[in-house]
Amino acid sequence: MAGKTILVTGAAGFLGSHLCDALLAGDNRVIGVDNLSTGNLANLEHLRNEPRFSFEERDICSPFDVGRVEYVFNFASPASPADYMRLGVETLLVGSAGTMNTLEIAKRYGAGYLHASTSECYGDPEVHPQVESYWGNVNPVGPRSVYDEAKRFSEALVMAYHRYHGVNTHLVRIFNNGRVISNFMMQALQGVPLTIYGDGSQTRSFCYCSDLIEGILRLSKTEEHLPVNIGNPVEFTMLECAQEVVALVGSVSELVFMPLPEDDPKQRRPDISKARALLGWEPKVSLREGLGKSLEYFKGCLGQGIGDSG
Repeated sequence: MAGKTILVTGAAGFLGSHLCDALLAGDNRVIGVDNLSTGNLANLEHLRNEPRFSFEERDICSPFDVGRVEYVFNFASPASPADYMRLGVETLLVGSAGTMNTLEIAKRYGAGYLHASTSECYGDPEVHPQVESYWGNVNPVGPRSVYDEAKRFSEALVMAYHRYHGVNTHLVRIFNNGRVISNFMMQALQGVPLTIYGDGSQTRSFCYCSDLIEGILRLSKTEEHLPVNIGNPVEFTMLECAQEVVALVGSVSELVFMPLPEDDPKQRRPDISKARALLGWEPKVSLREGLGKSLEYFKGCLGQGIGDSG
């Protein structure tokens, strides 16, 4: 993908800002949009003087038009449990009205479209590892439902615009728990206890941002319209992850165990057979290597007095 005008919503978020960087590196013009409810302009500060990048602070839940674009990447949504439980109604709205408004832009201009969905669509899975054909085990009225069901509805809406309006849509189910990494890193750097929920035996799969972005960009160039898992199939317990962070930082932080939140998934690992076959993609960066690459970033966040930047 090169030489195109591209809209990125959620551009001030962590993944959104890295996506903007990758698209600009591909010689595209990027229009970034974010309402900054969870995003942070510090993530885009390095693009302040980039002539091919522009930013608009706006809420995509209201209809809008940034002019003709050739591709839309919809990354707008709170993603941290702390954020989406605080902004429950807003999360549902961005996954419904917000998604529809961005799909309308793609429809209007005949643009390609990729929606950032999530492994949360599988809920607390009864199939392991999770394959795209699995419909999930989601509590539709639990505290996590504002995020889970917003993403599931978004997927249905994206497929409807493809089937009924011919929009060239793509769905990526992102497997990542960056909030776990950021929380552990910031706690370890500050020397405060690392918070582990439950007994730490629940598992997650961590994928480094450059690997995620590479998989997402490859998917955007295909004719595949059904969901594709992008993530690292190597599984770690929360306890193992915390211990890796403490060892890397050389921290004196202790581990503190807190009650497990309601509906917290007990296990999470992607089956990436489809991504391997369709995209020729698989992650390259291990958890240990990714933590090492991330350490300086989190030291910078600490120095600037900011926490997780969403």
